[in-house]
Amino acid sequence: MQRPLGAQISHMLKDRGVDVIFGIPGVHNQEMYRGIEEAGITHVLARHEQGAGFMADGYARATGKPGVAYVITGPGLCNIMTPMGQAYSDSVPMLVISSCLDEVADRKGQLHQMKDQRAAAETVCDWSEEAQSADAAYALVARAFAEFQAQSPLPKHIQVPIAQLVAEADPAPAAAPAMRQPAVHQDAVAAAAQHIKNAQRPLFVFGGGAVSAGGQGGPARAVLERSKAASFTSYAGRGIVAPDDPLHFGASLARPGSADVFAQADLAIFVGTDLAEVDLWRAEPGHACPAIYVNLDPQVLARARAADEVHQADARVWLTALAATLETETAKTAWRAEDIASTRARWRGETDAERPGIVPICDALRDVVPVDTMIYSDMTQFAYVAKEVWDMDRPGHWHHPYGFGTLGYATPAAIGGAVARRGLPTMAIIGDYGFHYTMQELGVAVELGLSLPIILWDNGKLKEIEDSMVRAQIAPNAVVAQNPDFCKLAEAFGARSAAPKSLEALQNAVTEAFAAQGPTLIYIAPDLAGY
Repeated sequence: MQRPLGAQISHMLKDRGVDVIFGIPGVHNQEMYRGIEEAGITHVLARHEQGAGFMADGYARATGKPGVAYVITGPGLCNIMTPMGQAYSDSVPMLVISSCLDEVADRKGQLHQMKDQRAAAETVCDWSEEAQSADAAYALVARAFAEFQAQSPLPKHIQVPIAQLVAEADPAPAAAPAMRQPAVHQDAVAAAAQHIKNAQRPLFVFGGGAVSAGGQGGPARAVLERSKAASFTSYAGRGIVAPDDPLHFGASLARPGSADVFAQADLAIFVGTDLAEVDLWRAEPGHACPAIYVNLDPQVLARARAADEVHQADARVWLTALAATLETETAKTAWRAEDIASTRARWRGETDAERPGIVPICDALRDVVPVDTMIYSDMTQFAYVAKEVWDMDRPGHWHHPYGFGTLGYATPAAIGGAVARRGLPTMAIIGDYGFHYTMQELGVAVELGLSLPIILWDNGKLKEIEDSMVRAQIAPNAVVAQNPDFCKLAEAFGARSAAPKSLEALQNAVTEAFAAQGPTLIYIAPDLAGY
């Protein structure tokens, strides 16, 4: 039956598996809200559109499904552009649907008016399009979901003029058959397998794009067992490799010494990783040997050199085919487990020396968080250390604003993850300054009754920036801000709070927070571990 287009869009999203929408209603997009409850979709009311975007991001990372957000014209869209940029840099599937003015050229001074809203959004996402009819809206939604399935998942933006949202429209067409990703060519996989067998020091690097291939029983671990190759993961790829794998270097690509490891390899295999600046913090990994690249993104594959091989393929499918091709009994390796263990110990010591006091707190937390805990962290020194020393036993369970690097991500993203994983443990780690950016979203966690521990690391300043200024011989300035009493602030929202004074007290507070009905802010400072 006919309904206003705004309502029909919600029904179309429901038919494509959307069960939660994050957003804020306004007079310009209220027609989009007409059909949400009727379609059977849950709406989570954020306190700011930036929070809505991060919640959608966190939901998408937890489920693998697109996170969907509804926002209004103008400032609503501008506010969510930071999360869109974060999702774009980290390849997170997000669909932002906004209203827009019917025209902006003839009249100035309209409510929420921008010169070119569509173009502004396009700077931080895969594409941004305007639907000037119901058919166009349906086609764009269908296109977005098809691309989420078949390509590297990236955020999209669709804007619909207010007059179109109000107008009666026929229902959206049924979903088309699922898109298929590029096929794996068995002869190419067999050639790669032969190269791996011939290598004395094959070295794998697994990135976030290989998460579906990791974990216990996954093809990534089978390939490593059969090839006797050494491995790294990117920060986003932690948990793909077993933490006790004796030939695993960990998530230490950014350690300067990792370049020396790459120099020893006679074959490098990069699976599902962009080798971005925030992975390496240098231009190249450091290998002089041939390489094999496996990725869905042609832009990544285009970096290969003439002697390299490229495979445009899904990491899980490719690794499954490779595991079936490798022969266990013929695998040999020149990598020595004792050398790798010594290297990892040295790197752990370097990490602890660079930012003292954090490693023992990470160890204490890791020992008490429940199995299957999903963690969302922020741009804070605590997370920078944890990403290197906190081994994960399963992939896709630690999420961080890697590329765009925005402050304020962790709290709302963890809320989105907790909404997606009701009944399963979720935790946030955020710094004192980043907490200021999105602290208002704590009210959402209280409203929804989410059992969410929020670890707040308060070093009283923008410590990473201060350290950088000192290294650059700049007198530190503008790095200290007046903080509130964070525990009282959390309680004012209706949340629980704790300020443990020892590692044992921290462990108890975390255990209690996971069992609580509602969020708990756990305040910790650098002196907790005695530094």
